[in-house]
Amino acid sequence: MRLFLCALLICLVPLAGHAAADDRGHARLWQAAVVSLEVTRQQYDHLQPWTRQAQPVAKVGVVIASRQILTTATDLQDLTLVRVQKGGRGQWWTGALLWADYFANVALITVDDSDFWKGLKPVALAPRLNPAASARIVRWNAGSFEMRKAEINRFDVTNPGFTDTAHVFAELSAELGGAGWGEPAFDGKRLIGLVFAQIGNVCHTLPAPFIRSIIDARAKPGYRGLGYFDFTWQPTVNPETQRYLRWEGPPRGVVVIDVVERPGTPSVLQPRDLLLEVDAFPIDIQGDYLDPLYGHLMLENLATRNKWAGDPVRLKIWRDARELEVDYLLPEARNAARLVPTAPYDQEPAYVLLGGLVFQPLTRDYLRSWGENWEERAPFRLAYFRNEEPTPRRSGIVILSQVLPDFFNLGYHDLRNLVLERLNQQPVHSLADLVAALAQASDGFHVFDFMKGDSLQRVILDAHQLEAATRRVQQVYGIQQDRVLPRAQAPTGPAPSVQK
Repeated sequence: MRLFLCALLICLVPLAGHAAADDRGHARLWQAAVVSLEVTRQQYDHLQPWTRQAQPVAKVGVVIASRQILTTATDLQDLTLVRVQKGGRGQWWTGALLWADYFANVALITVDDSDFWKGLKPVALAPRLNPAASARIVRWNAGSFEMRKAEINRFDVTNPGFTDTAHVFAELSAELGGAGWGEPAFDGKRLIGLVFAQIGNVCHTLPAPFIRSIIDARAKPGYRGLGYFDFTWQPTVNPETQRYLRWEGPPRGVVVIDVVERPGTPSVLQPRDLLLEVDAFPIDIQGDYLDPLYGHLMLENLATRNKWAGDPVRLKIWRDARELEVDYLLPEARNAARLVPTAPYDQEPAYVLLGGLVFQPLTRDYLRSWGENWEERAPFRLAYFRNEEPTPRRSGIVILSQVLPDFFNLGYHDLRNLVLERLNQQPVHSLADLVAALAQASDGFHVFDFMKGDSLQRVILDAHQLEAATRRVQQVYGIQQDRVLPRAQAPTGPAPSVQK
C-alpha cells in the first residue's frame, strides 16, 4: 500500500507542476492586459440635492482591443476624471471614457498617450463558459499581481444597478476579498467575465458572451440599448391554475397576471394569458427556459439575449382555450414604466426651491438615501409607491422634501416628505408641471395642495414675495441655483468597433 501511495504521489507531482507552469505562463499574459483604474466622480446628496463632493473609486480594467480597456459601468456616472496605471505601480495616465452602458453595466475606457500602450496586449473574450473549468480572478493589489482560483457554481439572472433590465450572470466562488469592481476572470488565455458584485466568497460576474453582445451591438449604428419585459407573471406549479385556464396537455408555461398599458400602445398580452414560448424557447411551469450557453435560466433573460429595445419578441400564448402567437415589442429599459424611477444617469439631482420650500421628484435614489435598509427606513408612504406603475391620473410624484427656515415660510418649518397633488389647482406630476403652475397664481397667492392623509394638506405663500424670499434663502444657505430641472436622456450612440 505504501509503495502504491508513493507511486501515486510521484504521478501527481508532475501534474501539479504543469498546473503551476500554466498559471505562470498565463500570468504573464494577464499582467500584460490587466490595468488599475482610479475614478473620480461627483457624488450627490439626494437629501440636499445642491451639494456635491468628489468621490474616488478604485476599479480594475482589462485591455481587449487596440486602445480599449473594458470595465464595468458601476460608479462611472457623473465622471470627472479617470486615471489608468499598468504594472501595478508607477505612473498614472489620464484616461477617457469612450462609452458606458449603465443598464448593461459595461464600459470602455481609452488613453490617448501612445506610450501608455507599450507592453500591453489585448486578450480575447471567451465565446462560452465551461462550468467544469477552473478559472482565475486577477487584479493588481498594492503593487503585486493577485490571482485567486475560482469555480463556476451556476448561472442565473439578475437586475444589476437597480435597473429594470434583467440579464444573465455567472456565480463564481473564490477566496477573494473586496471584489466587485470589474476584476477580470480568466479561463486560460480567454477572458470569461468581469466581477460586478460580491457576497461573501461568491462573486457575481458578467459573462463574456453577454459583454461581447453589447460591444458588437454598440458598434453598429442605431443601437437602442437594452429592453425588458414589462409584464408580470407567476409560476403555474399548482395544477389547478392550468385547469382554470383550460390548458390541455402536459403542464407548461407561466400565467401573466399584470400588463402595462401605455398610451397609444395597447399591450398584446392580457391578464390570465398562459405564456408557453418566447422566441421558440419553451417556458416551463417555474418560468425557466433552456439556454444553449447557460442551461436553465429565468425567462426574463430572453429580453436581453441578443435583443434590443424596440425589437419584436415572438410569444406563443394560450388564451381563451386556444393557442396564439403575438409579437411583443421590447420597451426601453431607460424609459421603464415606474412611478418611482431611478434618477437619470450623468445628471445632477433635480429640484425646485421656492421661498425655502424644496420640491423634488420622488426617485429610488432619493429613497436609497435612508441607507442599506431603505425599504424599511424610508418614510412609509414614499416607499409604498416604489413598486407602483404610472397611470394617466398620476404619471410621476413630486414631493416637498424639506423646508429651509426663513420668516417667509414661518409655520411650515417642520414639513417634509409630503406628496404634492396640485399647485394653483393645476395637477403636478413633474417639476415641469410645478414650474408651469407658478404662472397660475390666484389673487396674489400660490396654493399648494398635498395628498390627503398627510399631516398638512395645504400651504399658501405670497406670490409677490416669493422671488425675493427664494433669493434670500439661496444666499443664507449657499445655494447657487434655485432650480435644476431634469433633461431628456441623450440617445445611446454608436461606439468604436472592437477587434475580435
